Amino acid sequence: MGAFDIRQLIGETTEYDKKVALEVRKPKSWCKSVSAFANGIGGKLVWGIADDGSLIGLDDPNGDAEKISEAIKAHIDPIPDFNLSFAKCEDKEFVVLDVMPGTSTPYYYIGDGQMQAFVRIGNESVVASVSKHKELVLKGSHMSYDSLPSRWNFKDMAFTVLRASYFTRTNRAFEDSDFESFGIINEKGELTNAGALLADYSPVRHSRLFCTRWNGTDKANGVMDALDDEEHSGSLVTLLQAGLNFVRRNSKKAWRKTADTRLEYPEYPERAVEEGLVNALIHRNYLELGSEVHIDMYDDRLEIYSPGGLLDGCSIDNIDVTNIASRRRNPVLADIFSRLKYMERRGSGFRKIISAYKEHNGYSDGMDPKFSSEWDSFVLVLPKFAVEGIEDVHFSNSDTIDTPNAKGGQKGGQKTIDIILQLIKDDPTITREAISKSIGISASAIQKHINRLKANNIIVRRGGDRGGYWEVLQD
Repeated sequence: MGAFDIRQLIGETTEYDKKVALEVRKPKSWCKSVSAFANGIGGKLVWGIADDGSLIGLDDPNGDAEKISEAIKAHIDPIPDFNLSFAKCEDKEFVVLDVMPGTSTPYYYIGDGQMQAFVRIGNESVVASVSKHKELVLKGSHMSYDSLPSRWNFKDMAFTVLRASYFTRTNRAFEDSDFESFGIINEKGELTNAGALLADYSPVRHSRLFCTRWNGTDKANGVMDALDDEEHSGSLVTLLQAGLNFVRRNSKKAWRKTADTRLEYPEYPERAVEEGLVNALIHRNYLELGSEVHIDMYDDRLEIYSPGGLLDGCSIDNIDVTNIASRRRNPVLADIFSRLKYMERRGSGFRKIISAYKEHNGYSDGMDPKFSSEWDSFVLVLPKFAVEGIEDVHFSNSDTIDTPNAKGGQKGGQKTIDIILQLIKDDPTITREAISKSIGISASAIQKHINRLKANNIIVRRGGDRGGYWEVLQD
């Protein structure tokens, strides 16, 4: 390996580790990296380089190489594929260990009475968490969480949402034979985890979606809690539709006419939001308990959080997202959503999100989505397009409704929030439910507008929900 440039490895993080010398009596100090590389995307260990990157070299590279090989065979189970080679630089010799990504995960370090599987996080090799260990076991068994039989009975589940969505999006009826071909049940008729996640009333309790519209640009604004918030459970199709509806309700869509067309100026391109939410629901780690998918909307951006990082443990910060390989944590779910025409089998979601922004009529350089990942999470940040300053712009969103006039026609275009304020002025004891019935929109949507009025110090509640009243502080 004389042509190998040892300097190319210096500064790498996830796929590279360096040791100044071989620690024969402390094999765990470097064998844990062998375990982590084999459990991930592979990597290299180089002996003869100091922590600060200085090229020190080895006194006996041939002897060290033999000891490295013996230690791997003694302390790593199963033994991964690896290559040992030598490199020279500045008349100094180095040993390079190239560990291949394994297919028989987990690869354990065995020693000191312990048996541990390691994974790579940044430039460190750490013990795999419980959920990550389960994922490695499934990977080594060539299985996935969503394909496994669940602990619930298929006969106890209903799939009306899935059936309706399939017909709406494909114009085809969902047949009983489709349950097995979709992976909802296995060949034994057992409900799979994918099936449990798609049932109308999903029994997978940690499969939920939290949606919040925050007041300001962070969660610690201090003015008030949230302008709007919802929690959803049920079929993944229900979660997707509820999330998209939440974003529509809390964002504006502007438009203006030109000589021969109509230009749309949404605050968030709907295709980008849909792709981002589909990815979050389908590719999340369902072995990670106590965490849910979140949509957080701020004054300047929208964030979608999903439990579980990239499947191979890499950080997306070091990857070209327009050319990323498709690796699916939940292939059954991905296939079902492909059949529902929510995603493509070839995995082009990231490119679609980026192109949706570049095709926006208000796009300018730097107005791009941002992707970030840790070992246990994935976050998509969608910048908000400013639509108020566009010349001759018109708005169409849920903040305006049609209200009846005295002749039974429609006044049209009156802001919902203004109508609510007028109703409160007319009757300070009016309830949210009464306002909802009066203007014909949901009570949760009414609460959103009330929160906004309170946040702007326009109204204040005196007393409790029962027996209390609203006081108008300013018009």
